[in-house]
Amino acid sequence: MRFEVKLPDIGEGVAEGEIVRWMVKAGDAVKEHQPLVEVMTDKATVEIPSPRAGSIAALQAAEGQVVPVGTVIVTIEVAAEAGAPSPVHAAAPVSAPGAGAAREPAGVATATPATRVQATPAVRQLAKELNVGLETLSGSGPGGSITAEDVRRAASTGPSHTSATPPSAAAAEERIALRGLRRKIAEHMRHSLDTAAHFTFVAECDMTAIVAHRESLLPRVRKSGISPTYLAYLVLALIEPLRTFPLLNASLDDERGEIVLKRELHLGIATATDEGLMVPVLHHADRMTLLQVASEIHRLAQAARSGKLTVDELKGGTFTITSTGARGGLLATPILHHPQVAILGVHEVRKRPAVVDDRVVARDMTNLSLSLDHRVVDGAMGADFLYAIIARLQEPERWLTSERIG
Repeated sequence: MRFEVKLPDIGEGVAEGEIVRWMVKAGDAVKEHQPLVEVMTDKATVEIPSPRAGSIAALQAAEGQVVPVGTVIVTIEVAAEAGAPSPVHAAAPVSAPGAGAAREPAGVATATPATRVQATPAVRQLAKELNVGLETLSGSGPGGSITAEDVRRAASTGPSHTSATPPSAAAAEERIALRGLRRKIAEHMRHSLDTAAHFTFVAECDMTAIVAHRESLLPRVRKSGISPTYLAYLVLALIEPLRTFPLLNASLDDERGEIVLKRELHLGIATATDEGLMVPVLHHADRMTLLQVASEIHRLAQAARSGKLTVDELKGGTFTITSTGARGGLLATPILHHPQVAILGVHEVRKRPAVVDDRVVARDMTNLSLSLDHRVVDGAMGADFLYAIIARLQEPERWLTSERIG
């Protein structure tokens, strides 16, 4: 008998999903709970397991195809059993984009971890491109998961299996399908640029006092294993300016023509991962101390990069910060995380010449880039907001009390 597996309703208002990667092909024997396919929705990456043991009769949707919830995506040939249930759709474990399972509906069974290679879809794709067999690798990531670096290392020491169709040495170009999280990011960025009236304001910030404060704090917190980053200081420096300028902590409801002021401060932290850019959220950042912020930023970044973010950790942001890190250059023009109306970019902190009391001296400097939706925030307000942040960063002793450090 034929058993139909349908794209399940995973909640969260999801109406459709994109077939990112089939993990089986027609004719394959499958066990119950064996992963069949990875599907990307607007809210999460979904790995759909086989609800029955049998053999794959047919794949009903192609990789890259977007299908509505309830659509039959694969049929399985199973042995007829007395009293066997009628074909029903499979449930699926839900995870943050590119992540491992975060939560499961009641009664959902997943594959036994010991029988599965732990790797995100992007790592699996990289392994496919580099001709590396994941099953031959020992993962160095959290919980033994295989990382992109593990795959690249294996590729540099020689292929783990021989490709039946090696790429032509004469090929002048390669095409990679825009799928999954990367396509969702592209769609989201395009929608943001098409909808909001972007403009970016850039200002220089003297971080010398923050650098000194951090260096004095490190010996005290070394035993805890928490090292406050400049990003953690920036989060705390943002709190009062966001309260003073509430239009920066807002979104625009285009459909109803309303500005929605957010009373709570949930700060998104843009994080680079093998899957693409994710934005986990520091919920109620105003209730945290410096060390709590540092610890939570580290935890969320690790969860994002190892595929352990939950859907809730990606929702509810009211303002976003993006850090270009040690290779940050002079400035960038961040794209708004729509429907938010503001995003702040922080760049590399390094010693540069600056004029202090009419003397040229070496100071620890950075640039801050504030992108805004000009439909909501005027340039003068944006400038006032950014300079309020800079004033706090340049004189942390005025507001960074011992209670705020933690």
